[in-house]
Amino acid sequence: MLEINNFNNFILKEVSFSLKSDENLVILGENGAGKSTLAKVLCGLISSSKVKLFNEDLNNLSELKRAKYINYIPPKFSIFDEYITLKEFLELSCIQSVNNKKIEELIKLLNLKKLQNRSCMDLSSGEKQLLLLASSILHNANITIFDELTANLDISRLKEVFEILNSDLLKQKIVITHNLDLAYALKFKVLFLKEGKIEFFGFHEEFFSNEVLKKFYNNSILKVNNHLVVNL
Repeated sequence: MLEINNFNNFILKEVSFSLKSDENLVILGENGAGKSTLAKVLCGLISSSKVKLFNEDLNNLSELKRAKYINYIPPKFSIFDEYITLKEFLELSCIQSVNNKKIEELIKLLNLKKLQNRSCMDLSSGEKQLLLLASSILHNANITIFDELTANLDISRLKEVFEILNSDLLKQKIVITHNLDLAYALKFKVLFLKEGKIEFFGFHEEFFSNEVLKKFYNNSILKVNNHLVVNL
């Protein structure tokens, strides 16, 4: 489980919510609302005494235990070695021992075979996002936070990622996204941030009602016959 109680900083204001171990979450909000900042607080990249993971204070966890509990996948890929290959990066993603069988399975699942020996820095932005997804599955943390994972993916790849996020390949998931179609299809709980404050936290069905969509998106989005439509 995850819990944050009354956290405040230069962006976030009085942020409190909790997730049970079997609950997944989508975090929505405008640019600058504090979504990435919240993610960094939850995983310890921004220090806080207000976060608990599985009933333990985040600040008191060892680095290894924290890595097993929670993993943050940033919106942009970065690497310390410009010559490292895709496969080598995946080998480094295993927390303790390299699982070559699992690596081969993921390379096949994500159609990355032809890229496995290519330098990570030579990959396209979308290919780097898929590499981060594969890395997160190998890491296999209890909670994985994805920060705009699908931003650079084409439609066919987006469907592949949706199917993985909707599967049991990963444990508990927190997905930060601007893609409302993805958020709607995932059917996770929803947290909506506005100017650093939680304006909504609750169930998927409640958030994706026309009444709530109108409140947060100013008539720009409508739900018609169980599909989201941009109201141009």
